[in-house]
Amino acid sequence: MSATSRELVWQTLRFESPARAPRQLWHLPWAEKQYPEALQAIRARYPADINGAPGFHSETPPTKGNATEVGIYSDEFGCEFTNIHEGVIGEVKNPIIRSWQEDASRVRFPRELLTIDADKVNAWCATRSDFITAGCCPRPFERLQFLRGTADFYIDLMTRPPGMDAFIKELHAFNCALLELWAKTDVDALSFMDDWGSQKALLIAPQLWREIFKPMYRDFIQIAHGADKAIFMHTDGYTVDIFPDMIELGLDAINSQIFCMGVETLRPFAGKITFWGEIDRQHILSEGTAQDAEAAVLSVYENLWRNGGCIAQCEFGPGGNPEAVAAVFAAWDRLTAQTGPKAGGAPQ
Repeated sequence: MSATSRELVWQTLRFESPARAPRQLWHLPWAEKQYPEALQAIRARYPADINGAPGFHSETPPTKGNATEVGIYSDEFGCEFTNIHEGVIGEVKNPIIRSWQEDASRVRFPRELLTIDADKVNAWCATRSDFITAGCCPRPFERLQFLRGTADFYIDLMTRPPGMDAFIKELHAFNCALLELWAKTDVDALSFMDDWGSQKALLIAPQLWREIFKPMYRDFIQIAHGADKAIFMHTDGYTVDIFPDMIELGLDAINSQIFCMGVETLRPFAGKITFWGEIDRQHILSEGTAQDAEAAVLSVYENLWRNGGCIAQCEFGPGGNPEAVAAVFAAWDRLTAQTGPKAGGAPQ
């Protein structure tokens, strides 16, 4: 009997020689508008093994507008995004918090997100054979930027103005409460995200990251593992400096821009964490051919596959070439389809 999608993912996370690399395609509304038929064909030929669960919330947080359309969108926290490009997400131009002492109390936490119906979530999960992630994804670093403004928050991280640390603790408590609720359901994994890198370095000093944010992530990971769930993280940019920390904390899988850092740079971490994608969307998927995409997958396979430890994930977004996207999944299928153990590149 062939393994289910759920079994494939668990085997991958545990380096137990899955029959193939599990798949997941991320796509932005841009791809739906520009290449609807190609997108449908890719999804039909290479169905996802990983999907997210709906929360079946009894209450819905108030939002305004559409996050990926031109205009103004207000999210569940009340952060106002200005978007000038259809199909992607805009930027916060008028942050809520101008002064931590005067404005932090104005922030409305979306407690509606805590009203998930666990029974309905579990009933939905019971009908599935794929690997299911929770329908929430805390992003503390990014949320603090949305609320305060990026430039001002970076300064605040160094000056630590009165009121900021107390608010960060309140935000963290809310995020933990949300993850704890999902951890009690029958999903397979929890997830969180924060984009931590520029093209060449971490956005803040590693020691500052370890002081303020690493403890938050430790709590997230402990919540997941305490409930026998896996936990996944997404982070963009050059983030190699925090890979040892995330491995130390026990993170199961990380979605990162491995080509921004260099695939060979990450080779020492192979077999210690699962690389949840991705293939370079800055150049290969937007400017390259199907052959370029195949070569990129081969590089990832040879450097990072260790009888598992890689998920065939990529993002189909602005500028993406559908032929290159399809080639990603075809290459992973070809390289990892097997009848017995195959380790990929030689371990360090």
